[in-house]
Amino acid sequence: MTHMEDRYARHRVIPEIGDAGQEKIAAATALIVGCGALGSIQAQLLVRAGVGSVRIADNDVAELVNLQRQILFDEDDVACGRPKAEIAAAKLGRVNSEVVVEGIVTRVGAENIESLIEDVDIVMDACDNFATRYVINDACVKNGLPWIYGGVIGATGMCLPVVPGQGPCMRCIFPLPPEPGSSPTGVEAGILSSAPAVVGALQCAHALRLLVEGGLTCHPLAMLDLWNGSLRTVDVIRDQQCPCCGRGLYEFL
Repeated sequence: MTHMEDRYARHRVIPEIGDAGQEKIAAATALIVGCGALGSIQAQLLVRAGVGSVRIADNDVAELVNLQRQILFDEDDVACGRPKAEIAAAKLGRVNSEVVVEGIVTRVGAENIESLIEDVDIVMDACDNFATRYVINDACVKNGLPWIYGGVIGATGMCLPVVPGQGPCMRCIFPLPPEPGSSPTGVEAGILSSAPAVVGALQCAHALRLLVEGGLTCHPLAMLDLWNGSLRTVDVIRDQQCPCCGRGLYEFL
């Protein structure tokens, strides 16, 4: 196959990826938890990048208010009332027939997270709530599985790659979830339509690097403000007294 015939040609010529890296990407399985704004971006980028198997877990249906930022969906999807995970799997299967795309209609929680991650290589956070993220963090640290945290509110966003054994987990930085009602939701504070695209793309870049290289030399917490055009990163370190990755207490499971 020539480069003109190879859909991954623009990946293979990147020195950090090359042929060997693209083969690692093709051999990988990713779980995306949520199929909203972040999940729409992550799913498209990972499928187009050639990640061999992409699973999308979500139990919601598409609504009109989603279309401002959830770029996988359209008005026909709102009208049909099918689960977003099923719609996403069907659409992405037409984008890249080489990738196995599975839509899992379920709400991810402590009761099913470990079965969902049993044979995956990386987990992508596309949640819209803190409770699920703490479940993901516990399960991934317990099982030594990397995951990529991402969150968006208003015009701001955050992203952190979590690699158990190499760097901090989410509880090193945010030891406890915020009290209910103490943090604004997307309904209250809004979400700039471009913010999930930027954060989701950054999450996918971390994911592909982890799949290709197997680890990270630094563990940056990125904080973005798209309205003001600012990006700040802080290299965070592991808290040896962290309840999760330091003491092995998986309280959210």
